[in-house]
Amino acid sequence: MANHPLRIVIAGGGTAGWMAAATFARFLETGYEIDLIESDDIGTVGVGEATIPQIHLFNDALGLDEDAFLRATGGTFKLGIEFVDWFKPGHRYMHAFGDVGRDVGLLPFHQYWLRARSLGLAGDLGAYSLNTHAALAERMQRGPARTARTLPSMPYAYHFDAGLYARYLRRYSETRGVNRIEGKIVRVTRDGESGDVSGLVLDNGTTVAADLYIDCTGFRGLLIEEALGTGYEDWTHWLPCDRAIAVPSARSEKFTPYTRSTAHAAGWQWRIPLQHRTGNGVVFSSAHISEDEATATLLSGLDTSAMADPRTIAFRTGRRKRMWNRNVVAIGLAAGFMEPLESTSIHLIQSAISRLLKLLPGRVIADADRSEFNRQSDFEYERIRDFIILHYKATTRDDTPFWRQCRDMAVPDTLAAKIELWRGNGHIVREHEELFTEVGWLQVLAGQGIIPAGHHPLADAISTSDLGEFMDTIDKLNAREAGQMQDHAAFVAQHCAAPAGLGA
Repeated sequence: MANHPLRIVIAGGGTAGWMAAATFARFLETGYEIDLIESDDIGTVGVGEATIPQIHLFNDALGLDEDAFLRATGGTFKLGIEFVDWFKPGHRYMHAFGDVGRDVGLLPFHQYWLRARSLGLAGDLGAYSLNTHAALAERMQRGPARTARTLPSMPYAYHFDAGLYARYLRRYSETRGVNRIEGKIVRVTRDGESGDVSGLVLDNGTTVAADLYIDCTGFRGLLIEEALGTGYEDWTHWLPCDRAIAVPSARSEKFTPYTRSTAHAAGWQWRIPLQHRTGNGVVFSSAHISEDEATATLLSGLDTSAMADPRTIAFRTGRRKRMWNRNVVAIGLAAGFMEPLESTSIHLIQSAISRLLKLLPGRVIADADRSEFNRQSDFEYERIRDFIILHYKATTRDDTPFWRQCRDMAVPDTLAAKIELWRGNGHIVREHEELFTEVGWLQVLAGQGIIPAGHHPLADAISTSDLGEFMDTIDKLNAREAGQMQDHAAFVAQHCAAPAGLGA
């Protein structure tokens, strides 16, 4: 590259900033200078503790050792998310990773399940998921199935301390040449002719200039919003929760290998077990419940004693109207906020970084590259938004004004079309590169009580007796495989036990 190396400046640290820095350090080894500006005096949200299996792609790309990473972050394994009281009080189901049942011929498994269910030959959908069996039995293993070759490997994600993950990636980045600059950004300067950001002025008077700026300044959006006035698309009319209160509680001996989401009067509560503590939080609508009431709900639902005072986080679900504007790319909370119901926050950071690498500009930023980045980002955010709205919309709860509002609200046309396609004969269509697969949609649609009127006619080709045996065999194979797995807590202790005093 002529003249000087292209300079990328990342504004803000935290999970988003250091994930970006680590990726650039790994893949932009020559021709680039990478700086990251952060201040020890500015805290981060840091409550994103649950992930989805795509995190493997990121960690593997960096060459991270799985057990070392889990030891450093207090991590445990995650096989899915249990939803409690969402469809109605007393009801629960699992949105598990991995396959459900076994496809036969041209048809996905769920078409046979729908027919079997109508004949009284099928149990809950979770009976046909290996991950659900293992999660509820609190078991864990890695690698191929051991008791039957017809069973798939068990996919998994992680629970980990997001602050410790950022620290881990900081070490990784700095050893590979990323320059960390300590300081607060007090002013953003712009080029009077082009309107691009021309520099970041720090509290010590230093100006840091770059060719490309990555905004990881959180909700504030210091560059993308305060400097460039990009605008924000607000989705609170579909997702009315606008507050979260988080609190860590003492380490639990019960490392359940799944996240738990329990619905309450005006939102929901999460529980995420780590090795050194348990992550807890309540997400709620401030229009329907007070902060004191939400705090009381949170504290009364803890399994172990609180380790700190509860911390409130205000948010608006939605996204920037452009995540790449001029020479600024917003990543993480600066780009938008998706409530953590399906653990997508860290994935959205990961996918934005990957998208930027594919469309990385040289010395000239092309409008077409910006537009394509924004188009792909918008599509991803909107389809995840629809998936989360489904959890609120598909409910029979009418015990509070909050749930009545959610049940009765109009939903985006894209979601309405998906629901209607499913209601007819159980069809699910995944468009382009939607994050959630057909099996993910299946588990939430069925788990939230939406059952189709019919099923695909080809599912009638199998005899009733064979259909019943097919269902029973899959359930028993899953139960047998889960039964020989190691206890999850023992598995963690054997392979990736965190050192004493972690996070102190």
